[in-house]
Amino acid sequence: MTLVSRWLVHLRHLRELALTHWLAAFCLAALAFGVQAIPTASTPKQPAEAHWVASWAVAPLDFREMAASPSGPSYSLPGGNDLRGQTLRQQLELSLDGERIRIRFSNRFGKTPLRIAAASAARGTGADAFSPASLRMLRFGGRTSLTIAPGADAWSDGVDLPVQAGQTVVVSAFFDRATPFSTVSMPESGTTWVAAGNAVTAAKLKNPTPMVLNQIMTGLDVLTTKPVRTVVAFGDSITAGTSEGTFGAYPDMLATRLRDTQPAGQDIAVLNAGIGGNRLLTDGIGPSGLSRFELDALRQSGVTHAIVLMGTNDIGRTVFARVPGAELTPRDWPTAERLTEGLQQLIKQARAKGVKVLLGTVPPFKNTPYWNGANEALREAVNRWIRGRQDVDGVIDFDAALRDPADPQALNPLFDSGDHLHPNKAGHAAMAAAVDLRELME
Repeated sequence: MTLVSRWLVHLRHLRELALTHWLAAFCLAALAFGVQAIPTASTPKQPAEAHWVASWAVAPLDFREMAASPSGPSYSLPGGNDLRGQTLRQQLELSLDGERIRIRFSNRFGKTPLRIAAASAARGTGADAFSPASLRMLRFGGRTSLTIAPGADAWSDGVDLPVQAGQTVVVSAFFDRATPFSTVSMPESGTTWVAAGNAVTAAKLKNPTPMVLNQIMTGLDVLTTKPVRTVVAFGDSITAGTSEGTFGAYPDMLATRLRDTQPAGQDIAVLNAGIGGNRLLTDGIGPSGLSRFELDALRQSGVTHAIVLMGTNDIGRTVFARVPGAELTPRDWPTAERLTEGLQQLIKQARAKGVKVLLGTVPPFKNTPYWNGANEALREAVNRWIRGRQDVDGVIDFDAALRDPADPQALNPLFDSGDHLHPNKAGHAAMAAAVDLRELME
């Protein structure tokens, strides 16, 4: 072998040895850093991670508080306030599409364990009826029944059921043990019936009795891989809508507006967490806004934005503060400073969760029992503070949208439901139109 030949063979051995060392080093690095494979042009793109997002939700109430009101007896069923031996059925109207759903059941205000013996979900076809082909039996950790401890909520397992925004899902639950009314929600949040026996698989209930209050069911999530913005409208009856649903609610109209205007692939859910008569600072009809904001807004699945409109009932309460038995202590008196401090606390809570906040100004209420000169001054002071906020993600001037141009302290007659406090359907449409949609896309 010539000297040149020996040199070429030696060079080849050196290259092979270097390549061997390089491959060994790469494999060690791959093991150290958890490398699975080298990406190539032919490697398929992995789908986005599926996650649960709220498509429908309500703010629950304690039935005992509702029953203690002057209209309490109207909340009772002929057989008493016990669901034992009966099937409860409720319509839920969705704000998001999905292929898979789960249902939240609540015993938040219950004093005893809540047992659901059987439950189902299906696509609604009107009133209490559903499509038999869409019926899905619900399970809970693989079981057909569920017991929820007092003060707790529980989700069903996910079930495959394709649904679309604006569509209704009918959820049914049968109770085989004593089930006193405890955790309820206001009637504008859905439509509910009760019927004798286990009818969770019946496409239509036999001799159903309509219920004035909704019961136990407080949320429906859809599973999605899309990036969804979830907006919680948080407030009192001006957010919730009227008790009969006659005048609608601005969150529903906002959801429709978003569906009609947003480009394909930009899904936004709007949830209504309003409670009629609710106050920001103190308990009354429902827990105070300060105490329920975490549960009713910030813990909704996938929440990204909160629209806060509160203060009307706090301000109006001062009119009745000196009625015997209803006196307010100095600590409870709703001053502008206390109201704005309360709103600031909500902002702080949301910021800590990474949720964006849009504050709504308090609408006018002249010519109502709530109104007097001092209360008007208080409302205007709170609104000045809201309009001047630089630490929120947006301000929605509901006051400007609803007030009478000829008398800015009063509701526009075109938007007045008749009580000079609650907007009518046109008023709720004006509220929905006052929301800058760009602020919900950020």
